[in-house]
Amino acid sequence: MRPRLRVVPDELVTPILAEAKRILAEIGIEVRGAPLRQRLLEQGLKLARTADDAERVLFPAEYVERAIETAPKAIALHDRDGAPYTELSGDRVHFVPGSSGLQVLDHRTGETRHSHTRDFIEYVRVADGLKNLGYLATAFSTNDIEPQVSDAWRLYLVLTNSLKPVVSGAFTEHGVPRMAEMMQLFRRDKADLIARPMSIFTVTATGFYRYSEDSCQNLLDCAEFGIPVEIVPVTLMGLIAPVTLVGATVMHVADVLAGLTMAQMVRPGTPVLFGGAPATFHMKTAMSPMAAIETLHLNAAYVEIAKHLQLPTQSYMALSEGKFLDAQAGAETFAGALLAAVSGVNSVSGPGMLDYVLTFSLEKLVFDDELCGQALHFCRDFAVLEDLPTVELVRQLLHEKHLLTAPHTLSYWPRELYLPGTVFDRVNRETWMQEGGRSLDQRVKGEVERLLATYASPQTDPLLEAELLRMIKAGLTTDQPLPEVLPPVLQPAVRAGGVRERRGRGRRGP
Repeated sequence: MRPRLRVVPDELVTPILAEAKRILAEIGIEVRGAPLRQRLLEQGLKLARTADDAERVLFPAEYVERAIETAPKAIALHDRDGAPYTELSGDRVHFVPGSSGLQVLDHRTGETRHSHTRDFIEYVRVADGLKNLGYLATAFSTNDIEPQVSDAWRLYLVLTNSLKPVVSGAFTEHGVPRMAEMMQLFRRDKADLIARPMSIFTVTATGFYRYSEDSCQNLLDCAEFGIPVEIVPVTLMGLIAPVTLVGATVMHVADVLAGLTMAQMVRPGTPVLFGGAPATFHMKTAMSPMAAIETLHLNAAYVEIAKHLQLPTQSYMALSEGKFLDAQAGAETFAGALLAAVSGVNSVSGPGMLDYVLTFSLEKLVFDDELCGQALHFCRDFAVLEDLPTVELVRQLLHEKHLLTAPHTLSYWPRELYLPGTVFDRVNRETWMQEGGRSLDQRVKGEVERLLATYASPQTDPLLEAELLRMIKAGLTTDQPLPEVLPPVLQPAVRAGGVRERRGRGRRGP
């Protein structure tokens, strides 16, 4: 038995789902993308003009229920080279760096500033070596390349600096095909990319029961390329959703079920994660905190509904609205990480993020890796491990006056005790002073630099990399050269051992 959080009473699961389906059947979704809307209408869905004068597509319950049946109950991810990496299903939890940042907290200067290509490469190289992160994400944008290709540029930087799968997404209506073709270079063909996906793309429901032109086209393209998608409504409690938990859960579930249904109607069997990025609306500051305690409660609620449907899950948790790595950042992040772990969220987006997911911090990322490790360790099974009956252990204790060298201790402590790394302070004051009396700030900066110093680049075929760059350059509107990238770091002996170790952790999962 693993620890498991339950927040929705059994008697409310069916009414919540029934009301979400009723909303889709009677009010519907404004599908602003004409190609996707046409595909839906060709399969028998109808339009209804509503009070807000928007043409909404109505989704009868039987279409939604058929989509739930055809959606995969497990999603297998593969690494860049095609090897099996991990599976998103059941209560297997994977922590992933947060996404959508626009700036970075520079760990060298302490300055919060616009992010650039070098920052992104350093982020990938640090994240690639963190043992408690399941896989990567295109965590923030770079401001030194044209916006219409910046999504592909981030993907290129991940693909050439790590073998791990990645959570990504397109910034424009027509961004997915280019990015899909980039990933397809690492597979035999399109069918092989569908069979061995290496990425999850985010599709956002934009509120007011509406999917924008960009979201519609991205969803359509991802389904056709077989790219797994996480449907991520931004449910704002008290602003565009009820301030109460049940009402907000109903609206959130309806938004996700709409995206799931559309994906299945485009291509039955499209992998979909039941996700979200909800927040509360702070009535005094007019801000929308994603780390608010009510937000965490809503995350746990919609994840529980998704698990009732046996669908893979995603959430934005393990992040902070703080501006630095301080007490607030630690408290908010660990609360989210632990609740996500005991809720069994399959893909948790958040580590590294500050300030309403606007700012990314490498210092916070390495600290969050420790918090995520502890949350994952909490979720190990509560099971008998040669300790019931217990009377023989008691006899050993009374005879030896300790159990330090008992065979049982020597056998089980390596997996039963989580020993934090250097960023966590678990020594006495005397030892701490002897080791330099370093503050948390100093410890995390040191760990960032250690990870950068020990990183080794994966081997990438030069011809393949040239083709990746050609695809990106084809989308530029000016002759401005691409940003300079950091050269590969060649440490083959270190790399060989490191990849095997990290892949093993990725596959295992809790």
